[in-house]
Amino acid sequence: MYRILVCDDEKDIVSALKIYLMADGYQVFEAYNGREALEILKNEDIHLVLIMMPEMDGITAMLKIREVSNVPVILLTAKSEDTDKVLGLTVGADDYVTKPFNTVELQARVKSQLRRYMKLGGGTVRPDTIVIGGIE
Repeated sequence: MYRILVCDDEKDIVSALKIYLMADGYQVFEAYNGREALEILKNEDIHLVLIMMPEMDGITAMLKIREVSNVPVILLTAKSEDTDKVLGLTVGADDYVTKPFNTVELQARVKSQLRRYMKLGGGTVRPDTIVIGGIE
């Protein structure tokens, strides 16, 4: 089972994303600021991170994540200028999605990043875990 960390200060957004991601069979970890996200990333085997947050902006969080991990990161942000996108990708994000976003497209981007990460040997999935209908 793939493990995804979702970070945003808006609990409703985190809850909505959690519903979509869990429906696809992912285990979801929730964080509501950059510090929480970094703590979870240090303590858990995370396969992908979705970042949207104000307390520690996505760029700062991205830089800190890259200090300790190569996990794929998708930045979800309201910043839609080309310079913002280029900056996010330059500091280490694997993808950049602007708000408002289409959840079906986001799910496809999550699957794409996980597929690439796992094929390159970046993470492991616990072989003793079976998921049936969202129950682990």
